[in-house]
Amino acid sequence: MIESLVVSAFPAVFLIVLYGGEALLRRRKIDPAGKLPLGKTLFIFSKFAIIIPWGAMALRSWGPGLTISKRPEVLKWAALVLWVLGFALLFVGRFSLGTSFRTGISKEKTRLERDGIYRYSRNPMYLGIYSTLLSACLYTLNPIVLAVAAFIVVVHHNIVLSEERHLRVVFRADYEEYCRRVRRYL
Repeated sequence: MIESLVVSAFPAVFLIVLYGGEALLRRRKIDPAGKLPLGKTLFIFSKFAIIIPWGAMALRSWGPGLTISKRPEVLKWAALVLWVLGFALLFVGRFSLGTSFRTGISKEKTRLERDGIYRYSRNPMYLGIYSTLLSACLYTLNPIVLAVAAFIVVVHHNIVLSEERHLRVVFRADYEEYCRRVRRYL
């Protein structure tokens, strides 16, 4: 029961924080919608497709067997650790960005975040997403979840590359120096 509540609560609370934070930014006259780094359909689909693996993990935690084989207990616990770690990265990454958070590439000048969690990873939120996707794959052992997760990772990695090109133009030497010190993911 506690496992199911934890598994289900993390994505729900994160989505509330994410969209609630965007609403707060709009109230402060800050547009949280950036320029889309990929085609609109692909970008939006990849962002909303995450509901599939997250939902499959939550559903599996409540009992319905979405797996094609019996899941070893060690995979369950590894998945739960990755789930918590992934959401921790998502929350810390989002709160660390504060008013600089954008969905896509910022249309206006923001600051280059290099403190806190960003001292260790240039993309902790994407790393958090990847961790939750791997978690859902291990927890459900479902090939559809694996396929959707792989799609999301490929698209999000391309978003990261696009965002990096933008940051190189905007922050130039500062961003290059940051890239030399801090890795893209880990």
